[in-house]
Amino acid sequence: MKVSRINEVTKEPFVNPLFTSEDVTRQAILPYSREYEMNVVNFGRGVRLKFHAHDSEQILIVTAGNGIVATEQEERMVTPGDVIFIPAGEKHRHGAAADSEFSHIFIYRRGSKYTQLED
Repeated sequence: MKVSRINEVTKEPFVNPLFTSEDVTRQAILPYSREYEMNVVNFGRGVRLKFHAHDSEQILIVTAGNGIVATEQEERMVTPGDVIFIPAGEKHRHGAAADSEFSHIFIYRRGSKYTQLED
């Protein structure tokens, strides 16, 4: 068994062309897991991911700030305590509201791939 405390996990820059800005950090919570990828992602004000889809299910758990989660059909404001389930293959985006920083935990199958669906 291993116990981690999120506030003790180092934040590292998380640069990826899928983000609309480089003002993003990541905290790897389960680097030793063979089955799950689990990180805290911290977005600067207004920073979000572009539309994309994963080949596995994804779970987001909002931990701080105000954010937006959207599909092609709907857009929802989310706040701490909200849990979002995204089915494999669903086109979606998520990130900070224009006036807020935003953090969420993301969980998906280790080794799964994503496809960027927007420039």
